Amino acid sequence: MQMWFAKGFGMGFAGRLRKRLTLPLLIFGAVISALCATSPARADFRVCNATQNLVGVGIGYRAKAGWITEGWWHIEGSTCKTLIEGPLSSRFYYLYAEDAERGGRWDGPINMCVAEKEFKIAGVNDCVARGFQRAGFQEYDTGEQASWMVQLTDEPATGGAPATPAPGTNSQ
Repeated sequence: MQMWFAKGFGMGFAGRLRKRLTLPLLIFGAVISALCATSPARADFRVCNATQNLVGVGIGYRAKAGWITEGWWHIEGSTCKTLIEGPLSSRFYYLYAEDAERGGRWDGPINMCVAEKEFKIAGVNDCVARGFQRAGFQEYDTGEQASWMVQLTDEPATGGAPATPAPGTNSQ
């Protein structure tokens, strides 16, 4: 077997090209890695509507000044909406939703205030006396995570409870 070791021929064209591109590719990879590492992670409270119907959603939370409820976010079927942007500042959030087409609802045992139209209400007591309606909200313990997602579905889990959540998410 005869081997050619003339300068520049041992590697062939592909070898020389690979040698010339290695350093620029390494630098490019390092720059991309640095950019990805410094970009902020997405943090928010999102609700996904896994039904085929329009859903109206209200959220409740404890702020520095006290309890707040806000609504209505209209979420089309098979879409998601962000209700709170940025890292979550509370551990517990409360959700109430109504199916605008079939009249069903996703609710819970925690009473808070809502209104017919768009609202932001301070306080959760004496809803009716203050001109609001009272609705039962479901509590979500985010475990102090920076981000959380709730998925509204047509299918309740066994025993009528919400579907099992994945970490950082929750289905109901």
